[in-house]
Amino acid sequence: MAEVATWSYGLAAFAYLFFGLYIFFAWRGALPGGVLFGAVAASCLWAALSAAAAARPAVALALGSAILDVLRGGAWYGFLIVLSRPLWAGRLRWPAMLAALVVVSQFGALAFEALVGSDVLPLRPVLAAWLAQAIVGLMLVEQLYRGVPMHSRWGIKPACLALAAGYTFELYLFADAFLFARIDEDVWAVRGIAHALLIPLIALSGTRSPAWTLRMSVSREVVFHSTALAGAGLYLLVIAGAAYYVRFFGGDWGRALQMTLLFAGLVLLGALLFSGALRAKLRVFISKHLFSYRYDYRNEWLRFTQALSSADQGLDLGQSVIRALSDLVESPGGALWLADPYGNCTMHSRLNHPQLEITEPLQSPFCRFLAEREWILNLEEFRMQPARYEGLALPAWLSELDDAWLVIPLKAGERLIGFVVLSSPRTRFDIDWEVLDLLKTAQRQAAGYLDRMLAAEALLEARKFDSFNRMSAFVVHDLKNLVAQLSLMLKNAERHRDNPEFQQDMLETVAHVESRMRGLMSQLQEKRSIDPPRTVDLVAVLRTVRNHKRSQRPAVALQLGEAVACEVTAHPERLERIIGHVVQNALDATDEDGSVSITLERSRPRVRVIVADTGCGMSPEFVRERLSRPFQTTKSSGMGIGVFETRQYLEEIGGTLRYDSEVGAGTRVTIELPMSRRDL
Repeated sequence: MAEVATWSYGLAAFAYLFFGLYIFFAWRGALPGGVLFGAVAASCLWAALSAAAAARPAVALALGSAILDVLRGGAWYGFLIVLSRPLWAGRLRWPAMLAALVVVSQFGALAFEALVGSDVLPLRPVLAAWLAQAIVGLMLVEQLYRGVPMHSRWGIKPACLALAAGYTFELYLFADAFLFARIDEDVWAVRGIAHALLIPLIALSGTRSPAWTLRMSVSREVVFHSTALAGAGLYLLVIAGAAYYVRFFGGDWGRALQMTLLFAGLVLLGALLFSGALRAKLRVFISKHLFSYRYDYRNEWLRFTQALSSADQGLDLGQSVIRALSDLVESPGGALWLADPYGNCTMHSRLNHPQLEITEPLQSPFCRFLAEREWILNLEEFRMQPARYEGLALPAWLSELDDAWLVIPLKAGERLIGFVVLSSPRTRFDIDWEVLDLLKTAQRQAAGYLDRMLAAEALLEARKFDSFNRMSAFVVHDLKNLVAQLSLMLKNAERHRDNPEFQQDMLETVAHVESRMRGLMSQLQEKRSIDPPRTVDLVAVLRTVRNHKRSQRPAVALQLGEAVACEVTAHPERLERIIGHVVQNALDATDEDGSVSITLERSRPRVRVIVADTGCGMSPEFVRERLSRPFQTTKSSGMGIGVFETRQYLEEIGGTLRYDSEVGAGTRVTIELPMSRRDL
């Protein structure tokens, strides 16, 4: 049994070590927690030295183990006395004095055995002292449990049960040893692991007793998995026992039947472990019988938040909301109805639920009831006791849903944005105040997520309309310029209709306007640029702009210097349009006896197009505060978006726009563009 004892005390030492570390980091300075830490530390040292003594028998190790056993017992006495002290009104009662007497007698018995020995009564004094320790320990536990008021026993009960079980084990061991003058080696070998098995009960009391000032908590997940593991182990033991019985009494068929039974048992165990209904029943059982509150709120909230944030992992946000809410009440799924812009709630998402083409108006009595009361509707309770839901009128479609169980309203602020219908749970699930409070809090957070989703969708749609409207405004602005060209041509037609050159120019102008209008219509229909950016000959663009303005006065002067060709990357028609817009503004601001010029300057890797006029000019305040803003103009017939479009497009292709102007002295507009790589 030496090997069994070594493993038993060794495992106990590790168990006490981890429990002691947990207490050390959880301790917040109160006396009960400190004494408990001392008792656990002494137990850890005792178990470790006992394991060493079992592995390598030696008198010194055995004596050291016995001394630590006395100290361990005294520490647990101290823990019980500290817990009982408030019941004694500050006075030291006889149980404390008796406990001190037992510890002293244990040390005396050890000293007598070590120094004197006894051939007549071997070990009897030591055994008697340890037997007294167990008896007095049971007395202290009984005094503590009886002294605690009935309503406060819930917290101390697990610790009392653990210590009473430990002292009972000691009582049996040393009573048997005292009667027969020898220690039962089998019982002695498992003594260490027997005491270590009591740690979970003491830890449970630590979580229930704030007076110990230990920030200890037993995870529900750990309890769930531990319970499931223990149940699986018990199940396998039963199957193994039945298989052994079948093999023993089965004759020639015994081994075959044994293997069949074991295989069937393992398959059934796997099916049970992966059963959602069984896991749900186990969680409900644990919550009802092992915890004061049904939920571990920290873990539930972390899991709920994680479920809401998993919308990009195969589920959309609506399905994530359904899953997060259904997991709180062991429901397999449900459906989500959200309000649309037309004042109706339509099915937005579903999880393990059939698709329904159901629309519920926000102004219906059902939705008004949800918005005003904010109640979570238990349809089972409503069917049995409709009087509790005074004023509730279920819509016909909801009454016909056989699997509908809970209706959870979703309110963002004071607005009802929808509701969730959850399906019946996998196992019977009681809806009490704690469940309702958790669901109400959860639905608020879920409603916040969904409201932001709806707002983002509405914003995206508004941006699409805004983009379309902005493009429409640019197109209308260009059409206005084209109409202005046609108007000018018609105005001059009265005087020059017999002039062949004018007729040719008129045909070219009409063809150009027709081509531009077709392009603008295509751009408006396709909602994108009509051509991709490409390498453009800027000199050719400037010449085209000047040619289109040749019928206007003053004549536009083009100064290219030595440049024969200069290439930039842009959209040809858009670049021509914005330069033409700047030139047209210069012509509109300049009298016929003034001057308008276009100058091209190259300074690698940039190129500048300078449009200068001697017109009326603009004030610095207008240039700084209003010029680049949309719908700001000084023209009586202008729309005020030409400069805005010009600046926006130039920034899009990496260019810049600068205005230098003075009232009465004219304006100088500098358009700076990056040269194409091929022209660098």
